[in-house]
Amino acid sequence: MRLKILTIAVILCSMYVAKAQDKELISYLTLPQELTKNANAVVRLDETLVKIEAIDDMTVSEKRIVTVLNEKGLRKIGAQVYYDENIRIKNAEVRIYDKFGKQLKKIRQKDFEDVSAVDGATMYTDARYKYIEYTPVSYPFTAVFTSEIHTKKTSNLPRFSPVPYYTGIQKSRYKITYPLSLTLYKKEHNIEEYGVIKDEKEGRLMYILENVPGVKPEAYSPAEATIKPRVQFALSKFTYEGISAEVDNWEEVGAWIHQNLLNGRATVDAATKAKIESMIAGVESDREKARLIYEFMQGKTRYISVQVGIGGYQPIKADEVDRMGYGDCKGLTNYMMALLKIAGIESHYTVVYGGSKISSFYEDFASLGQGNHVILNIPNKGDDIWLECTSQKVPFGHIGDFTDDRNVLVVTPEGGKLKHTKKYATEENLQETTGSYVLDSNGNIKADVTIKTEGIQYDNRFYMEDRSDVEKDKYYKKYFQTVNNVNVDNIELKNDKKTIEFTEKVAFNADAYGVSTGDRMLFAVNAFNRLTSIPDRYRNRKFPLEIQRGYYDVDDYEIKLPSDYKIEAIPEDVTYETKFGSYTFSITQKGDQTLQYKRTIKIKDGLYPKEEYKNYRKFIKKIVRYDGSKIVLVKK
Repeated sequence: MRLKILTIAVILCSMYVAKAQDKELISYLTLPQELTKNANAVVRLDETLVKIEAIDDMTVSEKRIVTVLNEKGLRKIGAQVYYDENIRIKNAEVRIYDKFGKQLKKIRQKDFEDVSAVDGATMYTDARYKYIEYTPVSYPFTAVFTSEIHTKKTSNLPRFSPVPYYTGIQKSRYKITYPLSLTLYKKEHNIEEYGVIKDEKEGRLMYILENVPGVKPEAYSPAEATIKPRVQFALSKFTYEGISAEVDNWEEVGAWIHQNLLNGRATVDAATKAKIESMIAGVESDREKARLIYEFMQGKTRYISVQVGIGGYQPIKADEVDRMGYGDCKGLTNYMMALLKIAGIESHYTVVYGGSKISSFYEDFASLGQGNHVILNIPNKGDDIWLECTSQKVPFGHIGDFTDDRNVLVVTPEGGKLKHTKKYATEENLQETTGSYVLDSNGNIKADVTIKTEGIQYDNRFYMEDRSDVEKDKYYKKYFQTVNNVNVDNIELKNDKKTIEFTEKVAFNADAYGVSTGDRMLFAVNAFNRLTSIPDRYRNRKFPLEIQRGYYDVDDYEIKLPSDYKIEAIPEDVTYETKFGSYTFSITQKGDQTLQYKRTIKIKDGLYPKEEYKNYRKFIKKIVRYDGSKIVLVKK
């Protein structure tokens, strides 16, 4: 009896201590001011408790106490809870306090907004989330968000990722418990660098991070996942939408996906089969057959997000895509795979983490939830072809900056294989600008310019083909922004999908490009492709310098000078080389009134220590100065 009374006393005491600690964290007056540096909000407490009872039994509890300092910090409250038919919300609540810790409002679960978990491009989905809409009377204020969900799905475990940009962290705690019959895998990133405390015992793992001021993003820094503290988790045995699995490596993950999500879903009817066979009749090259089929698929289908099936991970069947004419990345990729099968061409469903910042799958950490997109791989006897199946415009075999240069999971009947998508060499990301302009005695110019792009530079430009005339006019006025008062006379665009080259021909005129002062006129010789932006300066840079994709620009212009002027001063030729790349320009006189301007700029990709950033900035700053070099004319 005495032991029971003592236990109750201990529980009551800990509850009292917890409440006292919460009260301390709710008031703005107790907030350590050093945490507000570079912060729109400060997370006073972020506590995530993941309790795994079995492979089909997981509870996730969360408590967040956030002091919001300004309007930009509102979204840092993080008061949202996802659910579907396999995830049940047990409770969710938000309490709002003023700067002194006085409660202003209590928002219960029934008062949360309830919406689809995906955007308007989604046709239908069973995934939803609840969130709050709150407009404060004043700042600062503190929000306390608590939630608890229960799910039978243990394939995707919550991550420990405690340091968002522009957010101070007072305390972040993540605890996961699991049965000893299960093996918990983890992938840690930057734990020691940020001073994260780890406490690990059998069946329990905990991470704690305290007192981190706000962190600002920095130009040319690596992807967040590689520079901030983060831990990913995976179970060797898990349940996914009622299907159990046991995987320890990528081969087994791929085998599970093939068997449970793809098997039997890549077939089409006899009519489509006959159409494909007729289309490729007489074509000998497998590559050409694949190109014809890809263009057929592009012309027949359109992309729309379809988050149904097994948790949105399983593609809709190929015959349904064929009949309806639409699908998401999974469905369209699976459909293309089915069409290639008719031609006897091997291809594989491929899971990737897409984004302009390169993010790869980790070779030593296999888990189901690392991807967010699906593309298609054609092995092509070791010369891999990668197909983006969601676009009606992307050329066959072109891979853009959403999926280039990263590890991906290729799913084969034999199992999963990690492959690396195409990495473009610097010279492949080519832009060639040629043209001419005539400068008259009033400083006005009339110009014709041709821009050809390849590689990632092609990827940045070919979409212009589908823009309206008004949008094109606006785009080119901005593109030639170093020339004032541009009037676009003509635009011709050509998208050569076979060579994967985009050509833009633009004619324009502009007033007062040359600036007259007395008998003299000054003008910047580079009218078409000037670099004007200098990277931000950081007095105390925190992150490494990473140039993720190099590029190569080659420019060659002819310039006609006004007949009543002669050259008084002309810039000297420049050759400038650094570890980051190179730059050259030259001006050659072809006659009294004709000049030839040539320029190259090559930027190399690479990862460098943070100390090198100032040198890279100097490199770009010099290019900006050289690009702005002026010629001085004087009247004859």
